[in-house]
Amino acid sequence: MTALSDSAEISGDATRIVECHECGARYALGRLEPGTSAACRRCGAVLARMPVNALERAVALAIGGLLLIVIANVMPFMSMKISGRVQQADLITGSIALYDQGIWPLAIVVVLTTVVTPLLKLSGVLYVLIGLRLPKPLPMLPLVFRWLEVLRPWAMIEVYLLGVFVAYVKLIDLATIEIGIAFWALTALMLVMVLIEIVLSPEPVWEAMERRGIVRILPPPEPDAPLMRCEACSLVAPVHGHGSPCPRCGAARHARKPDSIARTWALLLTGVILYIPANVYPVMTVISFGSGAPDTILSGVEELAAAGMWPLALLVFFASITVPVLKILGIIILLITTQRGSHWRLRDRTVLYRIVETIGRWSMIDVFMISILVGLVQLQAVATISPGVGAIAFCAVVIITMIAASCFDPRLMWDAAGEGS
Repeated sequence: MTALSDSAEISGDATRIVECHECGARYALGRLEPGTSAACRRCGAVLARMPVNALERAVALAIGGLLLIVIANVMPFMSMKISGRVQQADLITGSIALYDQGIWPLAIVVVLTTVVTPLLKLSGVLYVLIGLRLPKPLPMLPLVFRWLEVLRPWAMIEVYLLGVFVAYVKLIDLATIEIGIAFWALTALMLVMVLIEIVLSPEPVWEAMERRGIVRILPPPEPDAPLMRCEACSLVAPVHGHGSPCPRCGAARHARKPDSIARTWALLLTGVILYIPANVYPVMTVISFGSGAPDTILSGVEELAAAGMWPLALLVFFASITVPVLKILGIIILLITTQRGSHWRLRDRTVLYRIVETIGRWSMIDVFMISILVGLVQLQAVATISPGVGAIAFCAVVIITMIAASCFDPRLMWDAAGEGS
């Protein structure tokens, strides 16, 4: 990765203008060579990447991923044997069990994040890349491709697998657990999804669309032309009025995210309010041979620690308690310092935003663990696990704080300090 230097700043003969999505700095950037990338010299954010053979490699990975997601949904995922009783679970068994017990909001979230969104993402990648290769390109390629970025944080295969690990450790001392083919298919799918993120970046796809004439190539802007960055496709182009559509992908453009501070505060306060019932009310109730008691998030951590599972207890404590609290505090720091126009550690606060935006989804570990346990442990008098209303509140906290982080515009920190573009 190459950090752009002073000589890379905007000039009249720029090949194209790029704007950092985290601090708003603008640079003149020529075409990147395969295997290279450019980083903002002010805040360190990646401005553009050009992976080697991105389109070809991503096609192969997307095809493999679609095959894996089919296997993961039709083959057995996990089975449990206890006191001569056997219970088998598929990938969506937990969601069905949640729905049957009236916890349908949680069931919808689990299905969307583990099945629907990965399927849509892989199908979208394949649609765009195959559509670019056809003699007559498929319709709506720019629209489909920009929506793939919206789906990106909501595909949570890796978080789900960590939830599977937590559930497995909780059950291994109580019953015989067997891992099915679907689990290994899902593990391979996770690796495929990660590899797609690595080998495919927006730049080569938009360049391919320009070469095919699907989107138009814009001439270099005039030196004094007012410019605006598109949040959907990152194109920096002349603007003709507030909210004028992007000439490349058609998305509405704004100088900064509309009502960013107010919307982030509203979502954050909602998350804080919901975090109280998420910790007070039980997230699940475990009944084994007629005895048991409801568990809150904290009591679940205490049980793991009391059983000597300190690494797992620390993992759940960090993901379910520490991360949400730190995320809320981090967003509060970003909001207050921005509203005060603070110059304090601008680059570090930008890194803080980057961390907050990335880690929030990992708090879904508890939600996925509950869905697995509820689907697997339904053995009537022998053992049953029922979800609690606390799980709904906690899931809402995770989702709302993720949206809050996405609503915050980190460029406002630099604008407020007088260092915006």
